[in-house]
Amino acid sequence: MPASVIRLARFTGRLSLALAAVVALVVVFLALIALTDGTGSGLAAWSTTIGAGLALAVWRGRRRPWPARLVPFLPVVVAAALTAAVCVPTVPTERQRPPALPFVATQHWSLSTGSRVAVYHYPPANNGPRHPVPFVYLNGGPVRGISVLDHRFLQLLARQGYDVYAYESAGAGRSDLLPMDQYTITRSVRDLAAFVDRLDKGKVDILGFSAGGAVLTRALADPSVAARLHRAIIAEPGPMDGPTAHIAGHKGRSSARGLAPAMTGPRSTHVPRYAVAFGLMRLGLLSPGTGLIGQAEGVNAFTAADLGSDTASAYCARDAHRIPTEDTARNFSFSPAASLRVQQTIKDSPSIAPRLERSRTPAMLMIAECSSQVRQWATAPLAHDPAIGRTQYMPGVGHHMWNGLDDNNDRAAAVVTAFLEGKPAPLPNYPARKDIPAFLREHR
Repeated sequence: MPASVIRLARFTGRLSLALAAVVALVVVFLALIALTDGTGSGLAAWSTTIGAGLALAVWRGRRRPWPARLVPFLPVVVAAALTAAVCVPTVPTERQRPPALPFVATQHWSLSTGSRVAVYHYPPANNGPRHPVPFVYLNGGPVRGISVLDHRFLQLLARQGYDVYAYESAGAGRSDLLPMDQYTITRSVRDLAAFVDRLDKGKVDILGFSAGGAVLTRALADPSVAARLHRAIIAEPGPMDGPTAHIAGHKGRSSARGLAPAMTGPRSTHVPRYAVAFGLMRLGLLSPGTGLIGQAEGVNAFTAADLGSDTASAYCARDAHRIPTEDTARNFSFSPAASLRVQQTIKDSPSIAPRLERSRTPAMLMIAECSSQVRQWATAPLAHDPAIGRTQYMPGVGHHMWNGLDDNNDRAAAVVTAFLEGKPAPLPNYPARKDIPAFLREHR
């Protein structure tokens, strides 16, 4: 065999061993990140991994001549550089709130619960009749800022005579952060009650969308909170309790997930530190309160592009190539850690069905044709809340029903205002409670 071939084989073998050593050290580092919950920004896992690697390199090189002793250290140096990138922040670690919106003032209200939330007020902007009951909006997320697209919908309601208020939940948008262990679905409901009390205008009409719909559903099951509500609209709700959250049912008609062009813009998940942190949190291998990245750093790092296909899933397949820009980069705010924490408290909560069955607050349910939500998340409140007297199945729209496309905002507003004003529904009352089995069976 030619000497050149032998040398190539030896080089390839050594290179393979070196790469295997690097991979092994990286795997050990990730395992230690999970075991230590990222203590000290990952430095505890890093120093342990590199220390072990150096000790092994010393042992392997102990009988080699001096220049060759350095060879076992090369994989350790490479692994040290790769893993160090997970320990070094690349965004500010102190909270960076979004700048003020140009079209609405941001107020900050301190609630009796201890939360300090960002509040937006759109007073009636028409010269015609004004609705006498204040209107409150609970956005989705959870722990996500209110998008510009949602603000436009709220402005539309204000132009129709409604006195509109919206607030960003604690930790979201321009609101103050909470300690991680205080993000719970129960706290979200308590904050809603405290917000209505702070508003001090009597009972309110309320629209809860997505995660906000889950908060509203649980509020309706709590008589002390429900007493503050005049009429309630549950729109495309998330799961209301643990049993509902664990349902693996079907979803609505085809969404644009997998069909829409990939979102553009910077992604935190292209940075090793945040790819590891968010990835391991999503897998349940890091706690939301991990020591790897702080809560504020996580909010600062996460971008709209990190949502990936989640945004497309909120639109019908037919709209895949005209999905609107939901938010601006400067206004976008999402806390992945706090959101996971809230979602986990929902999954861990017992059934609220027995309490919801005693609800008496007049309510309406809105369901999108192309919903990306599990259908039972919407039908569970309908099945157990006897005060849901109207359901509006919204054709031609996905999970984000007021999306600025065509006349979708006007159609959603017509459904909302008809219910709040006690007028006939623009759409058939479907599915009614008796229709639930057929609705689910037919995969509507």
